Amino acid sequence: MSSQSATRPITDLKITEPPRKHGKQRAESGQGRFGLTLAIVLCAQLMIILDATVVNIALPGIAHGLHLSAAGLSWVLNSYSLTFGGLLLLGGRAGDILGRRRVFLGGLALFTLASLAGGLAVNATELLAARALQGIGAAFATPATLATIVASVPEGRARTRALALFTGVITGGASLGLVLGGLITSWASWRWVFFVNVPVGAAVLIFGPRFLPESARKRGKFDFQGALTSTAGVTALVYAFIRAASNGWTDPVTLAAFGVSAVLLAAFVATEATSAQPIMPLRLLADRTRVGSYLARVLIVGAMFGTFFFLTQFIQDVLGFSPVKAGLAFLPMTVALFAVSRLAPRLMNRMGARQLMLAGLAPAVGGLAWLGQLSPATTYWPGVLGPMLLMGFGMGLAFVPLTTASLAGVDPADSGAASAMVNVTQQVGGALGLAALVTVYGHAAHQVPRQATALAEARLVLSHGVAVSFATAAVFDAIAIAVILAAVRLRAIATKAS
Repeated sequence: MSSQSATRPITDLKITEPPRKHGKQRAESGQGRFGLTLAIVLCAQLMIILDATVVNIALPGIAHGLHLSAAGLSWVLNSYSLTFGGLLLLGGRAGDILGRRRVFLGGLALFTLASLAGGLAVNATELLAARALQGIGAAFATPATLATIVASVPEGRARTRALALFTGVITGGASLGLVLGGLITSWASWRWVFFVNVPVGAAVLIFGPRFLPESARKRGKFDFQGALTSTAGVTALVYAFIRAASNGWTDPVTLAAFGVSAVLLAAFVATEATSAQPIMPLRLLADRTRVGSYLARVLIVGAMFGTFFFLTQFIQDVLGFSPVKAGLAFLPMTVALFAVSRLAPRLMNRMGARQLMLAGLAPAVGGLAWLGQLSPATTYWPGVLGPMLLMGFGMGLAFVPLTTASLAGVDPADSGAASAMVNVTQQVGGALGLAALVTVYGHAAHQVPRQATALAEARLVLSHGVAVSFATAAVFDAIAIAVILAAVRLRAIATKAS
């Protein structure tokens, strides 16, 4: 496919049902083999996504076990986010050049070994190093997961269904991590949030070489300058958002990190414009719909991850739930998200991708606005469970067409880079959203009047701060709706069943 055809507007694409294989046995064999391929890559992706949130509820146990300060404890999350977000583009392009299966299995092997090292860590230095290595492994394995789906299934009904499963994993897996984190830390110890990855990773490494297809390796020189500037630029950007959350937006180091990021990313764009084999082809950004889907994802994920962060604290510190009960409190949202995401392909076939995004974001905004009314008197039902069900329902609808829009019309040769961009926007969106909402929380908490008792004051401060943060998150999703209305022009991609 030429570069001209790779950059044509998505709305001009004519999607046709792939030709049938001759012979019922061959068709069933091919479908069965792809089913195993899909199961393997989704299993690995679920493990990686779980690791981003499963640690949250285990943080108090980690602090006690390794004698970590509050600042040191924050780096248990940050060291993973920095390496994961910073190396995603490099991981995506490495799969295109070196072969997706090879890069996927290599990244997963590193992630699995780092998980074992994290569980065995005896001090903070060992744990933080293991978390950084987990992020590196995840950065190389994750783009290959989505790229394998895109390259293996033609655009149409089959790909939409596969993307629905992938979307259910990446969105529902985040909330499922909170459930498992509570169960594991209550029934075993914090070390098992890392050990649980080892048998899963080992199983994928055993069956992966047999059932995962290998992509053709691309000849030519690797874009080392683009890899260096993109990795350093995204790392500096993620670090700047994380630093802003803890030290403020006017902190000199925060401002310096933003400045360094701007310079490096500008150099990255200049490099990609002239590179023969760019790590992130700029033609991917030539389509307004694709760019709009990236921006909407940044806003939606920012609101969602901020919700997990604050709602976990409210449920434990205000409602008084134990870690295991707090984890189980997220189970209805997880079930709703997984269930609705399975229905999304059929609904997208009837409604169209753009309309389904909007239909999903509307209840999500409503749920966040409802959480914006939290107070110390709020109860789990209906004050927390009701909004969570709305959000699970809405996110299950919105993310499938959003992911489809980000990948429609992409040249198979660019599938790794396009898949990496989906994950980059997700990681940057999470860091940006959390940093912004923590800043909002801090400003709101300082305005709460002092109470008669320290406990009453602490609960009022937390309730008021998280309520204002949720109201702000609702604004993020409302802006995402505006972006979709203005930029996304996507026809229904799913084809009718033959």
